[in-house]
Amino acid sequence: MQVIKTPIIPHKQTFVKVKNKEHELDFKAICVFTALGFFLDDDTYWLDTKVLQPATINTIDNNGFLIDSKKWFQWHYSPREMSIDDATLEFTNLFETIIKEQVSDQKVILPLSGGLDSRTQAVALHKLNAEVRSYSYSFLNGYKESKISKKLAKVLNFQFEEYTIPKGYLWDAIDELAGINKCYSEFTHPRQMAVINEIAELGEVFSLGHWGDVLFDSDQINKIEDAEIMTLLTKKVIKKGGLELAENLWANWQIEGNFKNYLNERLLSLWNNIKIDNNSAKMRAFKSLYWAPRWTSINLAVFEHKNPITLPYYDDRMCEFICTIPESLLADRKIQIEYIKNNSKEAANVIWQDKRPFNLFTYHWHKFPYNLPYRIQSKLFRVVNLILGRKHVQRNWELQFLGNKNEQQLKKAIFDAEFTKGFISKTLISKFYTNFKNTDAVVYSHPLAMLLTLATFFKQSQKNED
Repeated sequence: MQVIKTPIIPHKQTFVKVKNKEHELDFKAICVFTALGFFLDDDTYWLDTKVLQPATINTIDNNGFLIDSKKWFQWHYSPREMSIDDATLEFTNLFETIIKEQVSDQKVILPLSGGLDSRTQAVALHKLNAEVRSYSYSFLNGYKESKISKKLAKVLNFQFEEYTIPKGYLWDAIDELAGINKCYSEFTHPRQMAVINEIAELGEVFSLGHWGDVLFDSDQINKIEDAEIMTLLTKKVIKKGGLELAENLWANWQIEGNFKNYLNERLLSLWNNIKIDNNSAKMRAFKSLYWAPRWTSINLAVFEHKNPITLPYYDDRMCEFICTIPESLLADRKIQIEYIKNNSKEAANVIWQDKRPFNLFTYHWHKFPYNLPYRIQSKLFRVVNLILGRKHVQRNWELQFLGNKNEQQLKKAIFDAEFTKGFISKTLISKFYTNFKNTDAVVYSHPLAMLLTLATFFKQSQKNED
């Protein structure tokens, strides 16, 4: 007998067996996976296998079967009367305590971006005198994200490394990546896979900033009517082209009923099970229960495959803290901004990527007409590149799916004879590949990435059976 207590936001999946279920594919769950890009709730590829849910105490027998599961924490919204100064002070003490406990005296590897989550970590680590080596990466022929990161590292006296995500790295890494994430995420998302060997050598432990942007912001949707929630919810979770692929797979596998109705009923049930009146806080709880563990967490395994990882925003104490902070203080990233300004004016003076060209003291001017000169400059830059034939890369799939060599590898994988004979019809795959090539690559990139994931899963499953 084994008892497993899961965190409020688990950073990895724990699989358990379910009694009285056959070891057969769960086609409904797979359809949902293709629509959302992540498995919903406790779903897996298999009917007889589930994932332990967040914040539960689980009893598992010696054969791996789940006997009992009880919640030890429920997301709630219990705001206290407090000022932004009060909230920032509490956050400061908690955040720095968590980071100090997590990294101790180890050499820290810190991914830096132009946003706020890693910047907040960077300021805390600097304040704690941690030994830090930071890095950032940009897409080949893409926006140079490292520009801002490099400036931030310089003002905080961190060593800094800059990497470029190359074209076509995926095809040499896909089997290893499938072994790491078990095909529970599509493969163009974890771009760190391209440089993981290099960044793992920078230190001893990763300090990762995942989920800070969800906890320390607000959707500000509390005044939205309940009837509008489902529209908003599906808009947030369904990927472009995902619904179309899921409906086609539903028909391909001849599943009874209507996929969209099935998905809506499941989402509504999960939403209604969260006993929070404030819709903004409720949306944060929904994302933290179902999105974070089954999407954000999946590819953390790429980092952990090389070095231990730490996640200050995932800490149970941070989640409990968030439940007591008024939405008005979480909105617009107020707490993180105040923390950075209070503890490192130099870091606060570095451009905030989302508010370019402004920083944390001037971002309020990121509106017309004050940002017009920058918008004109950016537009001219794009036009000149277009005239010169330089394609501006914004997404990883552009580097992994486009071009003759990439297309050959992609077609070889998704049109594999065993896959098209034993799992998904060649006609269905051809339809989505043609739409990707000839209609809208942006919309159909997600369906292609999911088909590639399913093809890789099928190949891995066949190997395991053999």
